Formats: sequence, structure tokens, C-alpha cells
Amino acid sequence: MTPVPLFDAHNHLHDARLLPWRAEILAELPALGVRGAVVNGTREDDWAGVTALAATTPWVIPSFGLHPWYVNERTPAWRENLHRFLDAHPGAGVGEIGLDRWIKGHDPLVQAECFRWQITLATERDLPVTIHCIRAWGALWDIIREGVAPARGFLLHAYGGPREMVAGFLAYGAYFSFSPFFLHERKSAQREIFKHLPADHLLVETDAPDLAPPPDRNPRPLTDANGKPLNHPANLLVAYDALGKIRGVTREELAAVVAENSARFFRNEKKCPFPPAGGC
Repeated sequence: MTPVPLFDAHNHLHDARLLPWRAEILAELPALGVRGAVVNGTREDDWAGVTALAATTPWVIPSFGLHPWYVNERTPAWRENLHRFLDAHPGAGVGEIGLDRWIKGHDPLVQAECFRWQITLATERDLPVTIHCIRAWGALWDIIREGVAPARGFLLHAYGGPREMVAGFLAYGAYFSFSPFFLHERKSAQREIFKHLPADHLLVETDAPDLAPPPDRNPRPLTDANGKPLNHPANLLVAYDALGKIRGVTREELAAVVAENSARFFRNEKKCPFPPAGGC
């Protein structure tokens, strides 16, 4: 039986923590049905790693951004460097970018400056943008409602914000990606949000090697050199099946919807990373 087409809207397959298993992972994922995966760079010194992976893996779509955790590590030329990577990869997105008031020592003003510049760049170039947000939902909303958002919308990856803000973000075209991490018991509020989101704004992600599902829902346990759990990229199947159960649909039904949403959001006239059933 041919596997249903699956799309990972957000991960970090280039991450060095996955290096011991990377060859095996890259061979296995297409056999499981993975037809596309957006691999997100988070800082200047890992953008080349994303590029190298995309050059050898046709179903990998690169995305380049300065993550809020790393804004203090940026070089004076970071804007020029981001332009250069995007110029070299017409099918790429902007991300992972965003705001984070959870990380120790954060500077909200610098985060906001870097985020606003990057989402403006994505808007000017009409590129898909992937947003990280933790404990900064009000600040994010203030920037989005300034009108600084691409016409195609934006992805709130592993959406962990309040239910009350969903309608506002939807009005600006937001997409929301479901993570296997939401299977942890303490994430019941997120599961409830994804039960009611409009189907045409749903995506699915792993964030591998981060955001692993709970041990009893993790068929592919991995650990790093320090024994810390890692999220196997094949847990995309766990995410699809969990979200399908939450919404009362089969994996096949959900996959068809997510394929269309992925094609719509990540579309690019120079590259078609997530082709819908009818082609680009």
C-alpha cells in the first residue's frame, strides 16, 4: 500500500544532535510517506547546514531566520547574510523567527527589532514565515496587527498561545501546526484548541530533534550524549494520528487537508515544495 503523503511544516533535520542517525532518517522518511519537510535555520552559523541538507535532499525546503534565543549572537552583517541566503534559494522561507520571554536573559527590545525586520522582509518578498513565540503573545499580537505580515499569512509553529487569541491571528492569515509534544498531559489546552481550529489553517510538525512526545507515546526514543530525550523525525506519524483522533478523522483524511494547506502556504512560483494532488 502506498503511504499517504505527509508534510512536516517545521523541523531541524540539520541539527548536529541528529547526526548519528541522519543517513538512516533521510532514507526512512520518504518510505513512510514524507513528501516535504521545512528545515529551519535559527542563527547565522547554521544556515549553511540547512543549505547543505537541502542541496542533497530534494524534499527538504530550507528556511533561514534569526531565532529570538540567538539575537545577541548576531553579527553586524546578519541582515546582509540573510538576504544572501534567501537570494540563493528562491524556494526558501523565513524562519525560525519570533519572540521569547521564557529564555533566561532575554532582551525584549532587541528581539522585537530583529523579529520586525525579518517579518517585514518576508512580507516584501512574499515568503512563508515561521514564528516561534513563548510567553510573548501580547507583544507578538501588537506587531502583527500593525499590518506587518505576509499576504499569504504566517505559521505559528507548535501554537501554545491562548484560545482567545486564535480568531485574531486567523484574521491575519495564521496557520497553526500541531506537534507530538502536545500529547503530554499538561498540554490538554492545546489539544482542545486544535480540535476546533478551521481545517484549512492546520499544519503538522515535529520540531525534531526537539519537542518529543511523552515516553508512552514515543515509538522512536532517541537520546543525546547527555541522555536528554530527542524527538525522532518519524514521530510525524505520531502527530498526524494524534491530531486525526482529536478531530475525528482518519490519517488519510487529515493528510489530504494538510497537503492542500502546505501547498497553499509554502507555495512559490519558482519552486513547488508541497505539490497538491493536481500538481503545481
